[in-house]
Amino acid sequence: MFGKFGVVVFPIGRKNGGKMGCGPQPLTALLFMFSTLIASSICQASKSAAGAGLYPVCTSCHGAAGLGNRGMSGPKLAGQQGFYLLKQMQNFQSGARGTAPGDAKGRQMAAMAKGPRLSSLAALESLVAYIESLPDKAVAPTVQGDVLRGKSLYSTCISCHGEAAQGLETMAAPRLAGQSDWYLVDQLQKFANGKRGYAPGDHGGRQMKAMMYALSTETDYRDVVAYINTLTP
Repeated sequence: MFGKFGVVVFPIGRKNGGKMGCGPQPLTALLFMFSTLIASSICQASKSAAGAGLYPVCTSCHGAAGLGNRGMSGPKLAGQQGFYLLKQMQNFQSGARGTAPGDAKGRQMAAMAKGPRLSSLAALESLVAYIESLPDKAVAPTVQGDVLRGKSLYSTCISCHGEAAQGLETMAAPRLAGQSDWYLVDQLQKFANGKRGYAPGDHGGRQMKAMMYALSTETDYRDVVAYINTLTP
C-alpha cells in the first residue's frame, strides 16, 4: 500500500488481534538520518567558527595554515585527527606532557595550552574543530633513510597506526603519514628518553613508550620515518 508522499509501506507483522501492522516508514527514517547529519554539520561548523578566533595564538609556531614551522619546532597540525589533538592539549594542560626535565619545547607548549582562553573543554573542542577544517596540504620531506628497512621496522607499528599510517582512534594512535617527518623523529627520541609517556594517566603515551623496544637507534628512527613518508593515508 502507499503511505504519505507516495512511499510504499509494507506490513511487517500482526498485532491487535491478528490485524496487520506497519513498521516505520522508510521516509521517516531517512528524514531522521538526514536531519541528524545536518545538525552535526551545523554544530561542527559553529565550533570551527569559534575556534578560528582562538587559533591566531598558534600561528607563530604552527603556521596560519597549520602546516608547521620547523624553525619554531612547531609540527604540522592540518590533517591530524581531532581526537588526538584534543587529547594532547588535555595532556599538556594536566602535566601528562610537557613537564619532563629537559623538555623545553614541551614546557613552552604546555604554557600555551594553559592560556585562559583554552581553560574549558568547549574552547578546546572549538580550536580542534577549526584545525580539522584546515586543508591538508603536503609538506616537503626532510628525513632520509633506508625505506626498505623502514618498512620492515614499521610492521610493529601497524596494529596501532594502521597499514597506511592513517592512525586508529580505537588504539588512541595518531596519523603519521603526511605529518612533519622531522617532528616524528623528535618524538621518537622523546619517547625513548622518557620525555613522553612518563605520566601514569597518559595511557596512549605509555603504550608508545613501551613499543620503543623495536626502535633502538637513531638510524631506526630515520629509516621508519623515511618509510612513513612514502605512505598515503
